Amino acid sequence: MYQTTRKPRGDSPVSIIGAGIAGAWQALVFARAGHAVTLHERSDENLMLSTSHWAGGMLAPYCESEVSEPLISRLGLTSLELWKRELPDTPFNGSLVVAHARDRADFERFARHTSDYQRLDASALAEIEPALEGRFREGLFYPAEGHVEPRRVLPKLHQRIIEAGGEIKFNSDVSSGDLDGLVIDCRGIAARDVEPELRAVKGEMIVIETAEVQLSRPVRLMHPRWPLYVIPREDNLFMLGATSIETENWGVAVRSALELLGAAYTVHPAFGEARIVEFGSGERPAYPDNLPRITIGCRSNEIHINGLYRHGFLIAPALAQATLNYVEHGQLDNEVVRCA
Repeated sequence: MYQTTRKPRGDSPVSIIGAGIAGAWQALVFARAGHAVTLHERSDENLMLSTSHWAGGMLAPYCESEVSEPLISRLGLTSLELWKRELPDTPFNGSLVVAHARDRADFERFARHTSDYQRLDASALAEIEPALEGRFREGLFYPAEGHVEPRRVLPKLHQRIIEAGGEIKFNSDVSSGDLDGLVIDCRGIAARDVEPELRAVKGEMIVIETAEVQLSRPVRLMHPRWPLYVIPREDNLFMLGATSIETENWGVAVRSALELLGAAYTVHPAFGEARIVEFGSGERPAYPDNLPRITIGCRSNEIHINGLYRHGFLIAPALAQATLNYVEHGQLDNEVVRCA
């Protein structure tokens, strides 16, 4: 899995393009290691142009193993420890998977393809999530998983970058040719000018507000087309997501909105009276195999981090650590590091 070569880089400055979750973790890990880091972001502090702005923030390596390659689980488990180390207040309350009777077969398939869960009967389910009492016959509880709220956690990561000695330049639309030293490109789908293999996979989300439902952890509902995520956020907000649609159109389709809202209503009828706060979508960058890559560029001073697909918040810390291991020690994680 790992191969060690000679140290490929010197102690040059490190410039990172893209302040979303991938770039933020690259900047933080390199700054913590003592490098002179500058993080460039083409948008302002709100990151409205970043896919991370629209993400769910699930830290769920066990649940993701149902449809993902083992690499994602491996990177995800490494990332959990990095999240805990850097942001000790990250919620690790676990996650729940539930299903209605008609989707029982999908529920059992999910259980067969995942691990490290506890199977809860109706009473045990109601004990950890009282709002779901009487709603489901049983559930799968993954106690080691967590979640973050992207729009709150990214500013925290950016602040830690500054505290570690790094610099952040917003409204800085640069290319690798504009920068000196080592350049790490974390532009996501915008990097197709140099990585034509990338494709966009749209993820749609809806934010609703209600004080009638209280949840302590994300709840996944088995769905005929995709799992529905109900992710609790602060101030009585819930994020509903997330679709995976092979299209590059922005915005939320009527069909998706109907399915997301309808499925949320079946989780708890009080969601039917919730206030819709926001619709949104992001373009997730994916390679043909849906796996992430750390690509060593043709130019000696370039590295490209991309293809995080649906797993950005889950795997970004581990990818940053793997990049640092390569730069400082010549250590190659052969499952993710490639040469252009």
